[in-house]
Amino acid sequence: MIETYYRSDNRHFNLLQGNCIELLSQFDFKFNTIFADPPYFLSNGGISCQSGEVVSVNKGDWDKSHGPDEDNLFNRKWLKVCRDKLADNGTIWVSGTYHNIFSVANCLAELGYKILNIITWAKTNPPPNISCRYFTHSSEFVIWARKSPKVPHYFNYQLMKEMNDNKQMTDVWHLPAIAPWEKTCTKHPTQKPLGLLTRIILASTRPNDWVLDPFAGSSTTGIAANLFGRRYLGIEQEHHFLEISKARRTEIEQPGVITTYRDKIFKQLRKQNNGYKTESLTETMLMCEDVPSYNISTLPF
Repeated sequence: MIETYYRSDNRHFNLLQGNCIELLSQFDFKFNTIFADPPYFLSNGGISCQSGEVVSVNKGDWDKSHGPDEDNLFNRKWLKVCRDKLADNGTIWVSGTYHNIFSVANCLAELGYKILNIITWAKTNPPPNISCRYFTHSSEFVIWARKSPKVPHYFNYQLMKEMNDNKQMTDVWHLPAIAPWEKTCTKHPTQKPLGLLTRIILASTRPNDWVLDPFAGSSTTGIAANLFGRRYLGIEQEHHFLEISKARRTEIEQPGVITTYRDKIFKQLRKQNNGYKTESLTETMLMCEDVPSYNISTLPF
């Protein structure tokens, strides 16, 4: 069994420390869905604006480009090992900007995935354009792909329609960046909002499903998964970010926090989707504690 950095008492939230390519190659387990927020390779010494202040865009050495060939090879390696860990009907979501998303799309096609959608996350509160020499960057992209062109995937079409005022949900999602209440345990420099991950998880998983995040960061994926009855494995190299993940998972065990977080998430989604009512959510979205979909003793982590 691989040494686990952290696991919750119910084993619904698990963290491994290390390189995802190396660790995923060491065990055999199939995940229903993968969400990956890999390095964007944009730590190039530039500047941006955050909370009214000019800040560096540098995130760390892990986000620096090593040239197109090396960046592309890296994307191919981690996407290949992730494909090996997907269930036959599983899907993967990969976020990015123009810095890395084209490389990711090419690698997905080369490795045999079938691209289903390219979601445009249109941020409702983007940072301003400091240089005023080009259009303001206000969007990121999330590629959704399934493992195999021939094996059908799971998509909760009806729920997504209900969450969009009973209209078909499009591939343009108007959602804000992370809110102050999502930073109570401090934040990761590329942290995604819980509203975005909630929509992704509800769209592509069932209760009790396993969700993998190979670049866990502060585990927004895991928090969203646990809030809505899914199980999670996150892999992260940086100790500091793993400690943030632990703190966030401990936080939602406090009385009333899960309910509060769910309400805040759906208030955020409702604001963008014409008054969607949280009471229309069904029990199938919540954890089925008495019907585990796996044998705990067989988990490799």
